[in-house]
Amino acid sequence: MEDTLFSGDVKRPLADRLRPRKLEDVVGQNHLTGDDAPIGRMLKSGKITSFILWGPPGCGKTTIARLIAEYTNLYFEQISAVFSGVADLKRVFQYAKERRNGQGKGTLLFVDEIHRFNKSQQDGFLPYVEDGTVILVGATTENPSFELNSALLSRCQVFVLNRLTPDNFEELLQRAEKEEGEKLPIDDEAREFIKNVADGDGRYILNIAENIWSYAQKGEIFNKDQIINIIRSRAPIYDKGNDGHYNLISAVHKSLRGSDVDAALYWVGRMLVAGEDPRYILRRLLRFSIEDVSLADPNAITQAVACSETYERLGSPEGDLAILQLTAYLATAPKSAEVYKAMYKVFDAAKQTGSLMPPKHILNAPTKLMKELGYHDGYIYDQDLDDGFSGQNYFPDGMARRKFYYPVDRGFEREIKKRIEYFDKLRAEKQKQMKKHTDDGNE
Repeated sequence: MEDTLFSGDVKRPLADRLRPRKLEDVVGQNHLTGDDAPIGRMLKSGKITSFILWGPPGCGKTTIARLIAEYTNLYFEQISAVFSGVADLKRVFQYAKERRNGQGKGTLLFVDEIHRFNKSQQDGFLPYVEDGTVILVGATTENPSFELNSALLSRCQVFVLNRLTPDNFEELLQRAEKEEGEKLPIDDEAREFIKNVADGDGRYILNIAENIWSYAQKGEIFNKDQIINIIRSRAPIYDKGNDGHYNLISAVHKSLRGSDVDAALYWVGRMLVAGEDPRYILRRLLRFSIEDVSLADPNAITQAVACSETYERLGSPEGDLAILQLTAYLATAPKSAEVYKAMYKVFDAAKQTGSLMPPKHILNAPTKLMKELGYHDGYIYDQDLDDGFSGQNYFPDGMARRKFYYPVDRGFEREIKKRIEYFDKLRAEKQKQMKKHTDDGNE
């Protein structure tokens, strides 16, 4: 039929049409691609070595690798660790060898999502990287320190790509408008909105723009609410098993420790929206209640346990409120790490003096022999005294008295500090009296 609804010509996707043709056209990565930047200098020297590109999705990793291959006249071979296995790698290495030996042409092997290969598969790259069969360029969204073999890392430089900014997105949108020959049919608020929702991903914002052009009728200008209906929602970039997981929980801890309740709530919210296990967050908050709040607010641990139990009874989404309530409580609570510090001092002292016996006067003497050896001899039952305090020594004989715990002058620890100072003063007085009594008895 001649009057078909669609013509046979299909445009390539906008993101593909706008793929940079020159390295300097890559948006947002001038710290790597500029003339005096690492990759720029590498190209100038003509000596390309294997490297890893680490950055979020849509920031230009594949484009940079492809352009480097073009600049250097290397054969560009691309595989994805998601879809490739050992057989595919063997084939690539075999062809690369034949290409080098037969044509004298090197191969740039671009491995997308390289962190998806297991450790033994990663080991398989080593001999071919070492003998120059391939120049390896790996791309990963995960921290290479955690996901790549140390042997492979030692043979590759790691280049960190930037997450794209709103200014970078504006540049991409202007390029898209030039390519399409018309302005994107959205108002200013919607334009800012799509820059935010793209979350650092240049490919995604170009896909949004392409969808808007396809949906818009002639003369129609979309607002923010209409854009939301088009794109629905975008899952946050977050891998709860890897780097994103550790980065966000670190942000939670630092915000809580810094008593920034709004930042702490934001990071916890980010984790929940991204699909983090709420019980994991609660465990970390429980730990924070004893490690960072501690006795500055003894109620913190009670709150942590109560909110955990509340979540177990309600589940999500109702129980999420308990997590955020606990977050707000801990962020605004007074902080002290003095018991935490004391723990390590105590452990060190225990390792050094672990063979010392307790003083005999505080040991029970259930047998006649133990009584004859002086066990329990001279022990004073503190509650029998008017002030309830004997001031006796409870450290091992032969070990000088040590101070491990130094409460801070804030929160409930201020009261604890007063109590300790009171007992220290009273102990000094009692010991002075005991010494005088001993000296008088010796005269």
